[in-house]
Amino acid sequence: VATAGCASAFFAAYSQANEETVTEFLAFSTDNPSSIRNCFETARVNARSVRTALTIEMWDTINGAWLELKKWGNGPRSREEFARFLRWVQESSLRFDGSAYRTMLRNDAYWFSRLGVFIERADNTARILDVKYHLLLPADERVGGPLDYFQWAAILRSVSALTAYHWVYRQNLKPWLVVLMLRDEMPRSLASCYENLVQNLDRIANAYGRQGNAQRQARAVRARLQNSRIEEIFQTGLHEFIDDFVEDNNQLGTAIAQQYLM
Repeated sequence: VATAGCASAFFAAYSQANEETVTEFLAFSTDNPSSIRNCFETARVNARSVRTALTIEMWDTINGAWLELKKWGNGPRSREEFARFLRWVQESSLRFDGSAYRTMLRNDAYWFSRLGVFIERADNTARILDVKYHLLLPADERVGGPLDYFQWAAILRSVSALTAYHWVYRQNLKPWLVVLMLRDEMPRSLASCYENLVQNLDRIANAYGRQGNAQRQARAVRARLQNSRIEEIFQTGLHEFIDDFVEDNNQLGTAIAQQYLM
């Protein structure tokens, strides 16, 4: 719940966080705008409103996912069924992203869709890292111990990066290596997200014949990530670094909206 950034809304609806209340709130609650169910519904509504800007493959993917979501009713009845549901969510997301990548004309519609992908991805990765580093490991557990190792492995799996980690480092999981911030080749890293944000904003600027605050902000964050060293980040405070990044990332989203959509 902390990772999703909706703790206040959660505790306004539930008295405690447990398996039942958290899965209900994050996956199926109609009162949570960020629940999986509401995200599918909002995505379909938005897709239908810009139907002519989507390819047939994109519409079929998102509309089919919405129809299939209804089969799950009010939620799975067991952990095994819930695990299948989450795998289906991942597969549906990948199918839509793949259909967009393979079928969309490379124009401003495509570039704006990529901006949304990478801003959201950067935000999620930063929040996942922050919650793991500051909240999940109990005070009586040592850093580098079995529980710490298991939790970092779970974090890497959550962003589909466990195999990539072993390809790069070929050693046991270590927090200062796991932190997915500064490696361009890792698709979920903050550095990779901002490399793509800068590129897509530059393409939009070229198409529209002008640049503005959005391009400047994206380049500034990209430069800061390029010039940062993981040792320095840990020394000065990972939490503070991520807090600043999340704020800058939100400001970039606002700058893009003000520059192009208002």
